[in-house]
Amino acid sequence: MENVRYMISDAANIVNVESHVLRYWEEELELTIPRNEMGHRYYTEENIAQFQKIKEWKEQGYQLKAIRMMIHSSQPAMGNGEFYGGQPAAELQTGGNNVIQMNREYVETVPKPMVEKHNNPISNTVKLEQFQSMMLNIVKQAMEENNPALGKEVGVQVGDRVLKEMNYLMREQDEAEEERFRRLDEAIRATRKSKRFHREKKEKKEAEKRLGKDKKLSPNLTVTE
Repeated sequence: MENVRYMISDAANIVNVESHVLRYWEEELELTIPRNEMGHRYYTEENIAQFQKIKEWKEQGYQLKAIRMMIHSSQPAMGNGEFYGGQPAAELQTGGNNVIQMNREYVETVPKPMVEKHNNPISNTVKLEQFQSMMLNIVKQAMEENNPALGKEVGVQVGDRVLKEMNYLMREQDEAEEERFRRLDEAIRATRKSKRFHREKKEKKEAEKRLGKDKKLSPNLTVTE
């Protein structure tokens, strides 16, 4: 049965984004989109499923850089032994250094909401756990396809490394929140002190003004303080 071909406008409607968004994702994520005999883009069910997954990641707060790495290093999209980016699983590098480097790159592209100051800490924790689980599954599956024993060993090592770096990110976020509240407290204290100073200054002037009026009304009256 021949696969259904969708025009870019139809694909955009299914994914519920603008057409230019699909073209932007194609370029930034280095996606391979088929073209017909006239050189025009067309989209298959697999392409649309991929775009829907990309949209889901975007809505979860992931940057395109992180999504690009997940696509080109991800598990098979349709069960045919190829990744989303069209790269066969067997072509993935399996050296320990490469795995650690990939781990580092993943952590460096943690979604922005995770480190923004005003985020909900509970929501950030859930996203960190989801990110860690996704990255570990990608690494372990790719490694086990080539070397099961090595895959398990590296999976544990990467898991410990990711956990440490995730904890570091959470600690940084907590410290940032603590610093923000400290500055807010200082600002509140400074404002209160300033208001109290101006209030006391105003009261002193009013007292001096009343004292001056009393002296004018009673020039022979001796005022003792």
